[in-house]
Amino acid sequence: PSGKLVQIEYALAAVAAGSPSIGIKVANGAVLATEKKYKSLLYDENSTHKIARITDKIGMIYSGMGPDYRVLLRKARKLAQEYQMKYQDLIPTSQLVEKVASVMQEYTQSGGVRPFGVSLLIAGTGDEGPYLYQCDPSGAYFAWKATALGRNHVNGKTFLEKRYNEEMELEDAIHTAILTLKESFDGQMTEDNIEIGVVNSSGFNRLTPSEVKDYLAAI
Repeated sequence: PSGKLVQIEYALAAVAAGSPSIGIKVANGAVLATEKKYKSLLYDENSTHKIARITDKIGMIYSGMGPDYRVLLRKARKLAQEYQMKYQDLIPTSQLVEKVASVMQEYTQSGGVRPFGVSLLIAGTGDEGPYLYQCDPSGAYFAWKATALGRNHVNGKTFLEKRYNEEMELEDAIHTAILTLKESFDGQMTEDNIEIGVVNSSGFNRLTPSEVKDYLAAI
């Protein structure tokens, strides 16, 4: 035996084949960005969103299998609501990440199920500033300053290592996230085929297509 759990390896391969996702944390906020390409021009591009809000202060994106992500998103929102009902306060980002990672870990050892074919990037803000976490199909989770998931993630991380610095502002982080996506992007990048979410002191928001268009024009 090689000591590897093959199902988890397969799940990580599904993540590596998925659309690129970028996360960057800076002093005054965090950015999530992802590619959102459709197989046909006839799709209604506004019918689904890859960047989702869990609470007013926490957002999430994924690389990998979309339907698996929907299940985890629903669970994450439910966990956040349970916490809020119990303590009359928003769940801290680190606690939500830990709970979601526990759900993912259960699916690696329970009968009749398979691991989730997604890795998540979860960004949030709290009393101590912004947070950026990654959750993997194995149930492992890590805090990052900046990272890339999905297709070409190795090149994405290399690009981020060159561009990232501690003094970056949120606006710089948004531009850097777009440039990192551009590294592996096929075709023309428009406001319809990428999504950007921003965490700042006021909470988490997904940028509108017109806001994304303005950032693309500035690059």
